Order: sequence, then C-alpha cells, then structure tokens
Amino acid sequence: MRLSSKRAIVALVLCGLATGSSSQQVRRSESSRKGNPTTESNVRAGQAPVSSRTFTPDDGLAVIAAALDSRIHLGPKPDCSHLVHAIYGRAGFPYRYVPSSDLYVGTSEFQRVVRPQAGDLVVWRGHAGIVVNPAQRVFFSAMHSGLGIDTYDAPYWNERGRVRFYRYIKSSLAKSRERFVSTPSR
Repeated sequence: MRLSSKRAIVALVLCGLATGSSSQQVRRSESSRKGNPTTESNVRAGQAPVSSRTFTPDDGLAVIAAALDSRIHLGPKPDCSHLVHAIYGRAGFPYRYVPSSDLYVGTSEFQRVVRPQAGDLVVWRGHAGIVVNPAQRVFFSAMHSGLGIDTYDAPYWNERGRVRFYRYIKSSLAKSRERFVSTPSR
C-alpha cells in the first residue's frame, strides 16, 4: 500500500484523526483493567515500567503533526533514520541522532514497548518509521518511492525480520535541554 507523497499526507491526516478518537477509547479500556500488559511485560523483561516518563498519546499526535509539516527539508530523498530524527526534533522531542540499526538495538532515549501508540518508533534492522495508527498497523517513513505510509505487517516488512516498537522517554528531553543550558557560550 505504498502511496505518493500527496496521498500519504492525506492518509496521515485521516489516520491521525482516527487515531485521536481511538486513543481515548484505548485509554479508557486500559484504565479499566487491573494491570497494564505492556508495563507488566517490560517489568518481566527487566526494563523500567512505561509510565508518565514516556510520552503520552497526545505527544504522539504532536509527532504525527510534525510529520505532516512541509517545512522539514532533508533533501530530495531522505533516509528513514534522518527523517524520523528530524520529525521528533520538530515535534519538540529531540534525541541524539543514531542510524536505524542502533535504534533497533535500543537507545537510552527510547523505551521498548510491546503495544505501540501513535507517534512511537517502528523499527526493523536497517529501517525506521513512525507509527501513525496502531489499530490499522500503519506507519510513516521514507520509502523507495519517497515519503509514504504502509502497514508494518505487510509481506515486504515481514521479510525484513522482527519489528520492534519504541516510545520516547521524556527524561531525554530534559537531558537535551541540560546540554544546551550547560554548554558555555563564547
């Protein structure tokens, strides 16, 4: 389901709108459960629980809005990791640039999650994108045909290997701000 850039933008808008209403339903249903399976699985895996220190569904929508921003200029054919990095920075969630292979292994700026939400990273070895609508498994990225959307369970992506999802950790934002403030000016 690869689309042209113009069609991808329209689809992102529609998916983003659908995600906004569905994220409230997901939050309501998750809050009605006694335990959060994503958090429980992270604790079992020895990772810190996903909590308020990671970004919220509203923060994820800000990332999607930044993806729609036509002022992100990376050249005629940006690669996926630079695109994702620029979008997160534009949305106000900066992190140290790393290639998609490092994102796949994991970085200190992101928490691996089992159930993605809009705005999370979707990563394979050698490719990265941004989850647009987890209910429909749609993501946005730089593709061979240009910027576009696809489903992360499509046969092409399944052939790339196991997919991983990562959520931005807000403490990374504080660390980024500290670097700018503590850097002496000349």
